[in-house]
Parts: sequence; C-alpha cells; structure tokens
Amino acid sequence: MEDDAPVIYGLEFQARALTAQTAETDAIRFVVGTQSLKFDNQIHIIDFDDENNMINKSVLLHDAGEIWHISGSPADKAVLTTCYSKTSESRVLTCAAVWRMPPEWESGSHESPDDSSNNPQTLELLCHLDNTTHGSVACVLWEPMGDGKRVISLAENHVLLWDLQESSTKATISSSATLEGKGQLKFTAGKWSPHHNSTQLATANDTAIRGWDLRSMSQIYCIESAHGQLVRDLDFNPNKQYYLASCGDDCKVKFWDVRHINEPVKCLEEHSHWSDTEIHSNTHQHSQHSSTLIIIRNVS
Repeated sequence: MEDDAPVIYGLEFQARALTAQTAETDAIRFVVGTQSLKFDNQIHIIDFDDENNMINKSVLLHDAGEIWHISGSPADKAVLTTCYSKTSESRVLTCAAVWRMPPEWESGSHESPDDSSNNPQTLELLCHLDNTTHGSVACVLWEPMGDGKRVISLAENHVLLWDLQESSTKATISSSATLEGKGQLKFTAGKWSPHHNSTQLATANDTAIRGWDLRSMSQIYCIESAHGQLVRDLDFNPNKQYYLASCGDDCKVKFWDVRHINEPVKCLEEHSHWSDTEIHSNTHQHSQHSSTLIIIRNVS
C-alpha cells in the first residue's frame, strides 16, 4: 500500500474548512465545508477506503452561509459545529452553530455519489452559539476526550467555554477569558489539548501562540513571535503531551516543546506560493496504516 498513488478529491466550490471525524471508529472519515457566495454551501463527508485506495462521499446542504471552520463531536459522529459568515445590519459576522446530520445519513443508508450531489439533504440545526456580545467566531473546539457536552469558541479576543445541554439543543456559557493587550487583539485559531485531563488550550493571535489553563482561565505560556506572519493553525501531538505544531503565512511549519518556548524544536519551510497550510489526521483502528493525513493548501 505504500506505493499507491495519492487519492485526490475535487470540490465544486472553494473550501477552507476540514476536520477528521474522530467519533467514527470503523472508517477513515473527513468532513469538508465549502465557501460559495452564489450557491448553497455543502458539507462533504469523505470516506477513504484504504484497502482499495479509493474515496466514497456523501453531500449535505449547509444553507446558513460560507463555512470558515468545521469540527466534529468526539462522542457522536452525527453531530458537528460550523463557523459560518452572514450579513447582519450591513456587517459581515462569523457565527457558530451545532448541527446534526439527518437520520438517513446516520443510519448508513448513503446515496450514490451522483444522487447525493444532485439531491443533498439538509443539516438539522440543534442550537446557536450566540455571538452577539462577543463578536465574530474564529473556531469552535470540542473537548477532545469528552462526552460531547463541552465546547470552546474563540470569538474576537474572548475564550468562551460552553456547556451543551438537552442533547446539544441548548448552550450556556460556563466560564470565559479575555485576551488583553495593546491594539485590536483577535484569535485566529486554537486547539484544545488532549493531555492534562483536557485542562489546557492553545490559541493563536497574530504571530503569537498562547497557552491557557481552563481551570483558572489564565494564561500559562506565550510564544510572542512564533511565526514571521499570521499564525494560521496549530495542533498538539496526541502521543507527546508537551509538543505542539503550528503553521503560518510565512509558509513555515514549526514544532514546539511548550516547556522550552525560546525556539522551535524543528522548522519546515514550504514553497512561497502556498499561503497557508492546515494539517488533519485520522486514525483507522482496523487498518495496517496507523493514520491517514490530509493537507489543504490554498494556492495564491
């Protein structure tokens, strides 16, 4: 299988949002959200068949708006969150909501690819993560090892911890923190650590990476100039609790040991025409492959 050619899946619309569906343990599955101003946006559910080196897909409608971030529940494979843009009072806001895939899809009765594309089903709205007070939402993060009842949203310069109640149909803020400093500070990305009993969070704003203790909602470390330009995304190593990867508009991927933040452990530099990179992996427990890796590159 190591000599197989890479499998490429094309989308009709532009896409910037991708997540691995970690609650699915019997398949290698990724979920992609599209961005279109003229047409209804879509959620593409992509299953990778590693034995035959091929892709199967399903398509769901997301008519709320362009999808800027997407994340799947770690406990329920049918539940996900999206951050999407909408116009309100002549302003463009990025909102967040919790959705459920339709029962027909959840039961596994997938349509053929042609039927799925021509007659996609619509997601069921469970609740909004109201952002009228805190501004636009950059991303929503599920508690990594949790039961699907806690999420974090990063809105402007606010960290908001939400409790999802009544089967995710109601959301209330249980605690929050604010990023303070000079200028108009704004979160661009974040990742909830799967280590330390899920009590730590890493966030990115401008060129800096910060660590937070969710028990006290206080900052525990700061890498001031982690990248030469905007930090786009970051992720923790699931096997080593202190290691963090980040990528930015400087076209670099850096690996950090958060106990020693003066310099990265390793730095990789890609070609300059790649504006940003997002890395997502998914483990297939019943495969000879330990993981499958998907990289999105937006070419400018």
